[in-house]
Amino acid sequence: MPQRDYDSTPVSDELGLQDVIKGLAADIQGLRDGKVSIQDAHARAALAKQLFNGCRIYLQAVKTIEAAAKRIEQVPE
Repeated sequence: MPQRDYDSTPVSDELGLQDVIKGLAADIQGLRDGKVSIQDAHARAALAKQLFNGCRIYLQAVKTIEAAAKRIEQVPE
């Protein structure tokens, strides 16, 4: 099992990415079993793609903001 990435894990947990991945896996199995149509599978995959793209943009924004942030040594009173 690969080592857990603790920097991105809270974000993936918050956004429910594990459920999305499990849903996509279930969709593939449903497609193979004939329970999901090809059109539905394409629509679900496109939706998941947009969700992952949004996650990528979110993580890039966090990285950019953190890189520009300055450390505060002491909070003013």
